[in-house]
Amino acid sequence: MSDSPYDPPQTEPAAAPTGGYRTTPDDTAGIPPGIPYIIGNEAAERFSFYGMRAILYVFMTEYLLRSDGSSGALDETTANIWYHNFVTAAYFFPVMGALLSDWLLGKYRTIILLSLVYCVGHAAMAMVDFPSQTGISPKTMLVMALTLIAVGTGGIKPCVSAHVGDQFGPRNKGLMARVFTWFYFSINFGSAISTLLTPKLLEWYGPGVAFGVPGVLMFMATVLFWSGRNRFVHVPPTGNRLFAEIVSRDGLRAIANLTPLFILIAVFWSLFDQTSSTWVEQAKHMDRSVFGLELNPSQNQATNPILILLLIPVFGLVIYPQLGRLVTLTPLRKIGIGLFLTVPSFVIPAYVQRWIDAGETPHIGWQILAYLVITAAEIMVSITALEFSYTQAPRTLKSFIMGLFLLSVALGNKFTAFVNEVIQSQRAAGVEILEGENYYWFFAAAMLGTAVLYVLWSQFYRGQTYIQGEGD
Repeated sequence: MSDSPYDPPQTEPAAAPTGGYRTTPDDTAGIPPGIPYIIGNEAAERFSFYGMRAILYVFMTEYLLRSDGSSGALDETTANIWYHNFVTAAYFFPVMGALLSDWLLGKYRTIILLSLVYCVGHAAMAMVDFPSQTGISPKTMLVMALTLIAVGTGGIKPCVSAHVGDQFGPRNKGLMARVFTWFYFSINFGSAISTLLTPKLLEWYGPGVAFGVPGVLMFMATVLFWSGRNRFVHVPPTGNRLFAEIVSRDGLRAIANLTPLFILIAVFWSLFDQTSSTWVEQAKHMDRSVFGLELNPSQNQATNPILILLLIPVFGLVIYPQLGRLVTLTPLRKIGIGLFLTVPSFVIPAYVQRWIDAGETPHIGWQILAYLVITAAEIMVSITALEFSYTQAPRTLKSFIMGLFLLSVALGNKFTAFVNEVIQSQRAAGVEILEGENYYWFFAAAMLGTAVLYVLWSQFYRGQTYIQGEGD
């Protein structure tokens, strides 16, 4: 149809530099031609990451072996520390990937190079419980595999999302919000399928297959992205000028403006990412029968991406327009509402934990309700902050600013790991803190305090919007 968002460019593409790649967007009002390759790549890559991540906590607490084949499973608190330190690393390396991209390699080459590292990490993960073949103890192999995956997934994160924005010019910039929504949709499509499938693969075939399948999907994602190389806009790296851009007036202003936002939403990520750790542990003690089917404790994580797929159009077509009739719905206001909405998502599991500690077996529906609340909050916080961060970044610092945005996820997970480290150290000293429901109440209170601080800060935000192709 002529009004398809994927219509080809109506004008001649920009001239290609030496090497054959375009460096500026097409002068078109349609969707850029490279977008389908990026979104397809993102769906497969997210399948690989979330599939591995969905079973990581259960693997560490139930399947991890010692070199002699005996159980080397970690206790709940130690597994929480390992898990959230891994996520911290995965979201710390985006800054490194952004610097590598903007300084030396450009986004495309950085994504390809680190995707190969990513694939090696998945292969190592599949071999963790085979010490007789590798000659490496399972815990050592696990650390090596998680490090490679963290470098790979972290390094490409800011480049992929910034690469989406790079495809747009002045005429089609109005489509950017729609494409970022579909970009987020692809993330959750891949996540939903993998989170349902991978726990069953672990249950049926063991860790080798369960971690191996995500590795195959990561390789497919890499090939798909490579296939779109001639359709992309390749914004060149800035070389040493990058550092001058960072300390320029625009660069420092953008960093100073956005850093408080990133610190505040870090607390959101501290709560959100516990859906893959403490919520999985809680699900082990719940009635998981749904429509006659018994859910694996890890499978309930699929509730989040499934709800994302359902709620994104609801928010776009119903909730945002209705809220817009009551108040001007700016990006910062959306984020603020989402932060307050996150609070009850941890009040619900606090009550669930109270029932469990009292010897009851609450139904998994209560956790599904908590997922509904935190997913609605995620749409308002994460999708909005992703697009907002890109638009507030100067044109030569897109990947770097996206790296700083993702650093907020690392900061939030480090906070969670730190809290568990304190619990563990106090327990070793014979002192019990934040036990049972009090653990959830602590994080709910931290989120409420953060939301209030955010409202106060947002009143003073003054930023500037930058779009590729404008003012060049």
